[in-house]
Amino acid sequence: MKKLQGKTALVTGSSRGVGKIVAEALAKEGCRVFVHGRTLKACESTLALLSAAGVEGKAFAADLNVPADVDRLAAEVTAAGGVDILYNNAAIQCSYNMTISKQDMADWAKVFQTNVFAPIRLTSLLVDDIKKRGWGRIINVTSGIDKAWMQAAYGSSKWALDKWTDDLGAYVAGSGTVVSRIDPGWLRTDLGGPNADNAPETVLPGAMVPVLLASDAPQAQFFRAQDLRDVKL
Repeated sequence: MKKLQGKTALVTGSSRGVGKIVAEALAKEGCRVFVHGRTLKACESTLALLSAAGVEGKAFAADLNVPADVDRLAAEVTAAGGVDILYNNAAIQCSYNMTISKQDMADWAKVFQTNVFAPIRLTSLLVDDIKKRGWGRIINVTSGIDKAWMQAAYGSSKWALDKWTDDLGAYVAGSGTVVSRIDPGWLRTDLGGPNADNAPETVLPGAMVPVLLASDAPQAQFFRAQDLRDVKL
């Protein structure tokens, strides 16, 4: 029997990049996957991968920069049966090649809405149902970015998400739900850009480690996918 047979996961930002890779990896372990993108059209290629893996996929469209869309996404996921695994992967960034005094606070607000407020709100709406199931996994995708002032909004948003992960771990402790965070590394995705150090596929197998933890594993562990390339799942 596959390790995630009978489980259902929502992977945000799974129409492309890391989210798409994670969605397929979950499917190969027998997991039903809810795919998320800004449009249903954008999700079609991921759904095809899930079908090829022999599992059911369902697409949900939502713009995480719009709070009402986040609430609707949670409601639609709940109406579709809810999830055992929530993989908060979606993120955006804004880059500045100028003095820090020129940074636009509207850009900061947009980054924090997508990277912090959206996953917090989505998790808050789904976590109690996940806890009731007696087995759950919540994974927040973070970043090791540091002292990169041109990416200060992105880096700060990930630090905020890390703090939320710590607090969320305390909330679910003892319920059978395990909260983790993972840094995928600098990858050649749309977000990471063409000059990144690592191919997107190197996020595996590390990205699956927090999903497959034992239910008594420590809460809010921090994993680096690039340090887990040789791990045996």
